[in-house]
Amino acid sequence: MGCLLIVLAVVVPRVTMIFIFLLTGWFGTAFKSWVWPVLGFIFMPYTTLAYTAAVLNTGGSISPGWLVVIILAVLADIGHWGGGYRVRMMRRKE
Repeated sequence: MGCLLIVLAVVVPRVTMIFIFLLTGWFGTAFKSWVWPVLGFIFMPYTTLAYTAAVLNTGGSISPGWLVVIILAVLADIGHWGGGYRVRMMRRKE
């Protein structure tokens, strides 16, 4: 089950977030407010999933290994924004 969740999170992070929200209480454990998961769902889904996994697996503190995972997730989210911008600019040139 764990490996399937990781593959699903990499391919479709927002769908994974919906499943996690509906089937578990992980977001309630990782975040004190509902605002951060909602903003993460809209703007940075990979980062939200990485932070949730880090908090759940370390008991509230973030170890250096999980910090690297969170930084890679931030870079992946920013890469998606940049890729979308580049595609829009290429379409306008045509």
